Amino acid sequence: MGGDDTKICTLTDGEETSVVLPSAQVVATLPHNVTREARLTMDLMVVGTGPECDLIVPDARVSRRHCELKLTRRGVVLRDLGSKNGTFIGEIPVMEAILPVGAVATIGSTRLSIALEGAPSLVRLSTSERFGEAIGRSVVMRALFAQLERAAATSETILLLGESGTGKEVLARAIHAASPRRDGPLVIFDCSAVAPSLVEAELFGHTRGAFTGAVAPHAGLLEQADGGTLFIDELGELPLDLQPKLLRALEARQIRRVGSSEWRSFDARVIAATHRDLRARVAEGTFRQDLYYRLAVVEVRVPALRERKDDIPALVERFLAAQSPPRALSDLPPNVMDVLLSHDWPGNVRELRNMVSRLVIFPDLAREALGVALAPSRVEAARPARGAEASAAERAEGPAAGTAEGGLSALLQMQLHEARDAVVEHFERRYIAAKLREHGGNVSRTADAIGVSRQLVYRLIERYGLRGAERA
Repeated sequence: MGGDDTKICTLTDGEETSVVLPSAQVVATLPHNVTREARLTMDLMVVGTGPECDLIVPDARVSRRHCELKLTRRGVVLRDLGSKNGTFIGEIPVMEAILPVGAVATIGSTRLSIALEGAPSLVRLSTSERFGEAIGRSVVMRALFAQLERAAATSETILLLGESGTGKEVLARAIHAASPRRDGPLVIFDCSAVAPSLVEAELFGHTRGAFTGAVAPHAGLLEQADGGTLFIDELGELPLDLQPKLLRALEARQIRRVGSSEWRSFDARVIAATHRDLRARVAEGTFRQDLYYRLAVVEVRVPALRERKDDIPALVERFLAAQSPPRALSDLPPNVMDVLLSHDWPGNVRELRNMVSRLVIFPDLAREALGVALAPSRVEAARPARGAEASAAERAEGPAAGTAEGGLSALLQMQLHEARDAVVEHFERRYIAAKLREHGGNVSRTADAIGVSRQLVYRLIERYGLRGAERA
């Protein structure tokens, strides 16, 4: 990149205790020169027509969640989110690219550009690459650790937002361990794992005879967490009729067991987490605004693994060391890290951990799959030095060269996606078939061994047509 681009490439990692965050604005210019702006931070910015988006663009040709922008040390990364009409830089459709200052991206009938306004700010980084069992040497994770280190020392409620598999429970455990309540209990409640009719009794407790099966009085989880921390996972699944009761309990620090008229005091810190977009749910009326604000005293977003790929080698080393017997990177097939770094990891850290286990258990299958991914026709697509990120800047320097380079970049991206799909499907089919044979075709035992639900195993059986001898 050249010119003003260097001004926004100021995020660096290493020994720094803070980074300079440029004051960058994303400007959306709609027809008739109507503009909308939003400040770009280290968090993802989602652009689209949906009310949950960070930058809402009222354009009929723009998808609900059209694209996302992210400020990184390489610059502002623009990524299409599978939109219906696509994302373009010039005439070239892009899946992911650097959007330099002065360049224009087009979504629907709207133009997106980056503007630098005002003085930059400092973002504090943790001096550690660990927070409890969570590890991260990337800038975005060290910034997250710094936030949580400060928040852990207080008794404030914390809301962790992030996709499934990003490690929100790991962070909740780390917060508890770093807090003044570390000697108290850590109680974990998953709203999605309990029938809605039983959530109230689980949280607040019940008296004997309060309902069928209540043969003895039972203290709820808020009482059990007294003196410690209650981690409420998948908060977005909390039934709407229970939300005002939880709000009252948090405000008054008192609960009333189901079937009782007696109020009981409790002293527990609450950490909540969800993969749902709570702001969108508030807008839809499916989540109470007052409860959201009560829980979001400290609100942090846990980045997806695709946003912190610098952490993948360290995570792989961690997962390998946890194997029995412990393994090292040298035990994996050659070039495996190229493939791991090229994948977007929709299942995040959980998916990466499971993949490492598969690579250890079935190294021969891994080598065969890697052969597909790194075939000569696809090698260039796996190289990060060129592609959409480089071509975005080069297109800004010259139309003719930009068009040729951009077309090549788009082709390579398509090949990379095809290679990823081929690797995943090839490996997944062989892996699930082998595990089914290992457990005599028993779906329940296979699911337990892999660590997934039976429903997922059934879907994979159906997807890959695993029948008869392949399952036994």
